[in-house]
Amino acid sequence: MESDPFKIFVVEDDEWYNRLLVHTLGLNPDFEIKSFLNGKDFMDHLNERPDLVTLDYRLPDTTGMEVLKQIKATDPEIQVILISEQGDIDTVVDLLKYGAYDYIVKSNDIKERLLNTIQNIRQGIGFKKEIVALRKEVQAKYDFQNSIIGESKAIRKIFERIKKAIETNITVTISGETGTGKELVAKAIHYNSNRRDSKFVPVNVSAVPTELIESEMFGHEKGAFTGAGYRRIGKFEEADGGTLFLDEIAEMETGFQAKLLRAIQEKEFTRIGSNEPVQSNCRIIVATNKNLAQEVKKGRFRKDLYYRLLGLPIELPPLRERNKDILILARYFISNFCKENNIEPKILTETAQKKLLAFDYPGNIRELKSVVELAAALSAGNEITAGDIIFDNEDPLPELLNDELTLRDYDRKIIRAFLNRYDNNQQTVAEKLDISVSTIYRILKEDSN
Repeated sequence: MESDPFKIFVVEDDEWYNRLLVHTLGLNPDFEIKSFLNGKDFMDHLNERPDLVTLDYRLPDTTGMEVLKQIKATDPEIQVILISEQGDIDTVVDLLKYGAYDYIVKSNDIKERLLNTIQNIRQGIGFKKEIVALRKEVQAKYDFQNSIIGESKAIRKIFERIKKAIETNITVTISGETGTGKELVAKAIHYNSNRRDSKFVPVNVSAVPTELIESEMFGHEKGAFTGAGYRRIGKFEEADGGTLFLDEIAEMETGFQAKLLRAIQEKEFTRIGSNEPVQSNCRIIVATNKNLAQEVKKGRFRKDLYYRLLGLPIELPPLRERNKDILILARYFISNFCKENNIEPKILTETAQKKLLAFDYPGNIRELKSVVELAAALSAGNEITAGDIIFDNEDPLPELLNDELTLRDYDRKIIRAFLNRYDNNQQTVAEKLDISVSTIYRILKEDSN
């Protein structure tokens, strides 16, 4: 697909010089050129939104400064190159202060300077467009009603809390068992808030060694300690204007908690090896799989930090309390897995669905995702059966010997286990156990009597 032409408006009252500029720029087939001899005609066409304006400082009906101000008031993204016979430094400074990209003194041989400046502008505009596109893509990805999957009553309550968190900059504490999606909720809050255009900086507190936590969070100066060969920017500084997400906050050692409290309250900190305070206006979102109130009672978490962080609490329900969402999530993960691996779509059989619903998922959503992706990989054809679904330590056969049973009782248990594994397909089970289908039928009939 061809990119849109780069639109340039030339505003120059000297007809000969106007033609020179148009000719010079028109040699590039990527440029779409329009020229104007006065400010009024140009302003009548400003709604066409050029990418760039070359602007004569002295016009018959106005000044370049007035036109520049109107351009920037209409659209700050339109770039302006001032071209003038005068080189008064004070005028140049004023024009640059009001948003001109460059100021070029008028001459007959400005071609190279002008084209180099335009090339730099085009690269900058292209980079900005890429950033805008990426931001829109990320924001769409973390639109919480699309990224957080589910229709259960429990998850609808979470949606309401997320909406409240988005409306303000209040500190948020997200709690819940491992695998419930705490970081996903944090990202949904950030990318839907008024901080969406700034960085989301995650820190897994439990993964940072105690002796490095202060440097990780606040940074350090060159030479601050052995091995500090350069200045390091900490996470607080990196997240300035955006969101700092502190995961597993309960694992933070108590000695650093007081420093964290001060940084949050004062919105400033000091790098290791420096006496100069550094400002940071970042939003704080924390997450934990522990009960922070209980951690306070046990003396493992500071009470003052606990109350400072509490803010808006969001408690994520475990998957076992979201029964309605299990199959919705399973189908979503299976669909994504099939698309990512270029394999035909797969559906869950009724017995597979029952098996998924009967499990309690100690690993929550993360575990469900792993289970159904493995099932999709193992399954044949376009159906996922109960036999394709394997949970950790699920196979009951080794446990059969824990009970003292008769041989006939063992036979029944083994057949039941294989029927469960192979989606109640008696022919397959008969082949696996090297028995007849009639034997299976007889034993099942005895069970029912």
